[in-house]
Amino acid sequence: MKYFKSLLIIFISLFSTFALGQSKPSKPELAVDLEDSATASLLYPLEKHFKNIRQLTFGGDNAEAYFSFDGKQITFQATNPKWGEQCDQIFTADWAKADMKNTKPSMISTGQGRTTCSYFMPGDTSIVYASTHIASASCPHVPPKRADGKYVWSIYDSYDIFVADLKGNIIKKLTNTPGYDAEPTVSPKGDKIVFTSLRSGDLELYTMNIDGSNVKQITSGLGYDGGAFFSPDGNKIIFRSSRPKTEEQIKTYKDLLAEGLVMPTEMELYICNADGSELRQLTSLGKANWAPFFHPSGKKIIFSSNHKSTRGIPFNLYMIDIDGKNLEQITYDGFFDSFPMFSPDGKKIIFSSNRNNGGTRDTNLFIADWVD
Repeated sequence: MKYFKSLLIIFISLFSTFALGQSKPSKPELAVDLEDSATASLLYPLEKHFKNIRQLTFGGDNAEAYFSFDGKQITFQATNPKWGEQCDQIFTADWAKADMKNTKPSMISTGQGRTTCSYFMPGDTSIVYASTHIASASCPHVPPKRADGKYVWSIYDSYDIFVADLKGNIIKKLTNTPGYDAEPTVSPKGDKIVFTSLRSGDLELYTMNIDGSNVKQITSGLGYDGGAFFSPDGNKIIFRSSRPKTEEQIKTYKDLLAEGLVMPTEMELYICNADGSELRQLTSLGKANWAPFFHPSGKKIIFSSNHKSTRGIPFNLYMIDIDGKNLEQITYDGFFDSFPMFSPDGKKIIFSSNRNNGGTRDTNLFIADWVD
């Protein structure tokens, strides 16, 4: 998931950094043989798993759209100049009916600070998300480009996890420890939340009950562990991790973490049981592999990766079996596709993409029928 700044903004900025002095990547030809010309402008010919694709947002940075338990609503984070936000806030919408091109969707967050990682709670009447608003009403500081050239994310210690109703009223604050607490997602069983925290001194995964009780640490390896999701049966967890191994990598990781930073350019996917047991590395592709989510069968993982790129972009969606076999490319964009999520019934997929943005840096939400 995202940290304290939209991963969209981060990676698009990263793309620009990589692109200095290099030619712009070629953009794949869009499909033109579909009956619906509007759909044809959004779909690439090799994207055989998508049908009836639809663009939901139009402008700004829109990311991490996740379905409600009944599949009728989505919650997502966005910074849209038309809506007046200075940094990411949390919104909800009925994806089938909302006209987000002309109408601002309902904002769930307070409008203060920066927010990230929203997810519906059981019953679809409340949403869990992370926010910095208690520390300050202003957007937290974004560090300038580093002299050493390292590309980094800020790990703001002002993030805490909250639950709000659909009118934006905060019902409960779930975390009360110093340091970073963010990236919450909810088990399909409706009993647990998994999140990332710095409370141990390293960025590890934890689970807690829906009400915030019974907090348990489930990872302990050095490195950033985050962006975690439960399997459809709630028995497994998939996540991304940096996991430095060499002395130089370990030193770099610890030095940056001491500054409240992490470097996201090398990440692989890991899978474990919901209690942290039987942890194993799923991918060994190199570069940045992240934003994983379980296929409805529970036997595959869809995720975003730039492992085929030569200079940071493109990021596309891939699918892999949970035993690490049968890697398949799903999207064929020339820039950025990420944050995939299947609807609870497995019939829809929603994701963020730079496609159809008129050559801007806008990242929008797209939804499509999923074809196995």
